Amino acid sequence: MDAKTRELREAHDVISAVYAERLAHIIDTMPVERGVLGVFRDLVLESGLGTDVGDIGCGTGRLAPYLAGLGLTPSGVDLSPEMIRLARRDYPGHPFEVADVRSLPFADASLAGALGWYSLMYLAPDQRPRAFAELARVVRPGGHVAIAYKQGDDTLRRGGRSLDVEFDIYWLSEAEMARRVTDAGFRVVLTATKPADPDELQPQGYLIARRC
Repeated sequence: MDAKTRELREAHDVISAVYAERLAHIIDTMPVERGVLGVFRDLVLESGLGTDVGDIGCGTGRLAPYLAGLGLTPSGVDLSPEMIRLARRDYPGHPFEVADVRSLPFADASLAGALGWYSLMYLAPDQRPRAFAELARVVRPGGHVAIAYKQGDDTLRRGGRSLDVEFDIYWLSEAEMARRVTDAGFRVVLTATKPADPDELQPQGYLIARRC
């Protein structure tokens, strides 16, 4: 494991308890995100490819019960062992596994869809092709990916300092996200931006794409 990946994993091990406490029900207060996830659900179900979806970078597993409530069958993976420990503790009815987005534990074309919900923005530019290729490998042709990210100008930043940790993070442009999914073999079907709230530093970006 390279130094940056280790730093990211160890930082998220440290902040996992904060995530579990603060974010467990945050989706209930976010109508825009519920809307995007609803579109993703509709596309997955209408594809006729099944209900199995991967929550890639699932953190403490907070989206698993919500996705299940939408009629999907989520399996979560995360780089942080402590995040996965808390996910298994809090949501024991769902499968979770420690894994890296660049080497996913799913068989080829085994998923009807995949989420990258604020989890792909930690990848350095030279690591993105491998990660997006993995998403393309595990999602069936005709399946969909849905991505949420902090929107910006693609420059490297350092995150986590408010929680006494540090790790690399990128606030990504819509063009960069669209290019990455397109290069990996997806076709963009939706992009959206939510302007920053008064307590936010940046807008949020959303993208849904179909596996060609």
